[in-house]
Amino acid sequence: MAENPNPPRFSLGEDDDDEQPGLSLGDMVDAVRSRWLLLTAGPLAAGLLSVGVTALIAPTFTARTMILPPQAAQGAAAGALASLGSLAGLAGGMAGFSTTGERYVALLQSVTLSDRIIDQFKLQEVYESNFKTDARKDLSGNVRITLGKKDGMIVVEVDDMSPQRAADMANRYVDELRRMSAGLAVTEAQQRRAFFERQLAESRDRLVNAQQALQASGFNAGALKAEPKAAAESYARLKAEATSAEVRLQALRSSLADDTPEIRQQRSTLAALKAQLALAEQSVDNTGSPDYIGKYREFKYQETLFELYARQFELARADESREGALIQVVDTALVPEKKTKPKRAIIAIVTTLAAGALLLGWVLLRRRAQLLADWRSNPG
Repeated sequence: MAENPNPPRFSLGEDDDDEQPGLSLGDMVDAVRSRWLLLTAGPLAAGLLSVGVTALIAPTFTARTMILPPQAAQGAAAGALASLGSLAGLAGGMAGFSTTGERYVALLQSVTLSDRIIDQFKLQEVYESNFKTDARKDLSGNVRITLGKKDGMIVVEVDDMSPQRAADMANRYVDELRRMSAGLAVTEAQQRRAFFERQLAESRDRLVNAQQALQASGFNAGALKAEPKAAAESYARLKAEATSAEVRLQALRSSLADDTPEIRQQRSTLAALKAQLALAEQSVDNTGSPDYIGKYREFKYQETLFELYARQFELARADESREGALIQVVDTALVPEKKTKPKRAIIAIVTTLAAGALLLGWVLLRRRAQLLADWRSNPG
């Protein structure tokens, strides 16, 4: 069998005209051979040029600090809360605020803390920013704050052209976080403590007013014969439970829809307590009791409520001290000894490979253009 004098070419891509010559493997080899000096010297020159350019760029140093946020003390309050009746449910509504490192990461990324860092280190001048908003963006680009999913550690990394300033800024983030968290109720125990502290102060004022009103009514020990002390205290406790149930319902409505089972159950509890309270008030009114007995009931109610709030407040304080609102520094930011950017070796390698690829493509395209020109000039 006679061999075909014109073997088919290996074509790169599709041509508009199938009869046009493609670029065969032999053509590619010839093109590379004829331009080997360009394909060798060009990428090397580009790599050397990139090294020279990166040498003109100011180096960037990275300082790193690692902190351990406070851990919540779980389970300590559960048993004691159960003994406080319906008011324990009020504190339970606050447990939705989980103590996680994400909250501290949010504080580290807050505008307030960023502005303190900017003012402390005069970063508007360093970043040459006319507005503080621009300085915040530059600072955000130079700071990385991450939270470890497994270990719960918070890592703060700061990039800066000055190694000393990078270390000082990283450590300043920890100091400012301590300062901010000291004035805020961040953890669940801190939030409960702050909540019951406010309730306790208000209840104390109401208790003082009720006591003064009781004394002004001419109340004495003999007046207890008109309404036994036990009955008055029972009424006060019932009213306190109704009040705490109502506050609990308001707390639930702030985070849940009205048709949820928790809301419906709390409504039923509140309705039952109000019904019992109405019956107690009606039975007292029908007896025609003197005014001082009503004031005595109010005094006992405020006293009972004050005791409940006081116990909750002390419990929250104990939990707060147990979990320790202390931000512990695992690794203090040290002055970095080596720069992190620019990475000259990586930039030079990438630039050399990219220049080589571009030059190779250019050589192959020129070779194909020459073949097409020769074919058009001599189609036969």
